[in-house]
Amino acid sequence: MAKLLLLVAVAGVVYALLRNYQRAISRQQDQTPTPDQPRAAAEDMVCCDRCGVHLPRSEGFLSQGRYFCTDDHRKLGPRQ
Repeated sequence: MAKLLLLVAVAGVVYALLRNYQRAISRQQDQTPTPDQPRAAAEDMVCCDRCGVHLPRSEGFLSQGRYFCTDDHRKLGPRQ
């Protein structure tokens, strides 16, 4: 009789854990963005005038209307 009660208790715990897991998964799916929701605005990419690497405009160093990837490249100036 004790084994049967232990088996029922274990089954109840497993059932409760699975149910909790399903709820967590459904909450997580509800929080994922849908295609209708706007994404973060894309940022323009610029090319370093010294080495040619592409980087976001906000990360570049602007000097005399030209973009550079590092301050060292800005100091060296454009490639000739």
